[in-house]
Amino acid sequence: MAVMTGPLIHERGETTPPHGDVIRLDIRRPPQGEPRSAVLVAHGFKGFKDWGFFPYLCERLARDGHLVVSFNFSLNGTGPKLLEFTDLDAFGRNTVSRELDDLHWMVDRMLAGEWSDGTAPEYVGLLGHSRGGGTSVITTAEHQGVSALVTWAAVATLQRWSEQQVADWQARGVTWITNARTGQEMPLYGTLWEDFNDNGARLDVLAAAARVRVPWLIVHGSEDPTVAVAEARQLHEAGSGSSLRVVEGSGHTFEAVHPPREATPGLIAAVEASLQHFRISLRGSRQ
Repeated sequence: MAVMTGPLIHERGETTPPHGDVIRLDIRRPPQGEPRSAVLVAHGFKGFKDWGFFPYLCERLARDGHLVVSFNFSLNGTGPKLLEFTDLDAFGRNTVSRELDDLHWMVDRMLAGEWSDGTAPEYVGLLGHSRGGGTSVITTAEHQGVSALVTWAAVATLQRWSEQQVADWQARGVTWITNARTGQEMPLYGTLWEDFNDNGARLDVLAAAARVRVPWLIVHGSEDPTVAVAEARQLHEAGSGSSLRVVEGSGHTFEAVHPPREATPGLIAAVEASLQHFRISLRGSRQ
């Protein structure tokens, strides 16, 4: 596939699922032609679509010939300011089941051609980072409209809470986490824990991984301190059709930071592997 030259078409938009909370999104497409393939990009816990590497990643995907939509989960806490966590109550009320509802909605809208300039894409891929990787695995297992999957630093389990946090939920209905980047104390309400208890079978990432039937690339840094590379190996073992790309010496964000700086070797390696995977697996991108 030839890399597109010239200015990308880049638009911001919104969509509102039936639950009534807004999902804010960015749409990027090549300067010419209508892509037959599309990629949805999902951020992780304490993430947002404009963080660090996401704009660079999305631009590279669009220049490779895909319609690309990145988005903020409806309760991710950033609100209309996009770059700041200004709605901590929304962040606290978020659950993984809500994120799955959002991701299903985004796949449906993409397949319906909501963000296309004429013709709906024939093939849709998902790319999720960290917790967004876990929700992307589950969504791919559940939604027949997903044609390919890439996960970056994905979690193999969504049960990541300490005994103290569980005690806080049971005693007070809220626990608090610190955002290391901003210094904010961010609430997590008991609804998050209740969601895990009520929907444990659905939220089992490894069980979902065993049901993934589309081409799947797992990308993980060998020195990830947040989600150990052992979790990538668990996903690879569970996902019989998956492939694993370990980026040696790299961490959870492949050395990308926010505000963004120039692309790092680890990030470039993750992006190049992902581009190649989607070129092969999203049949609409073949030429």
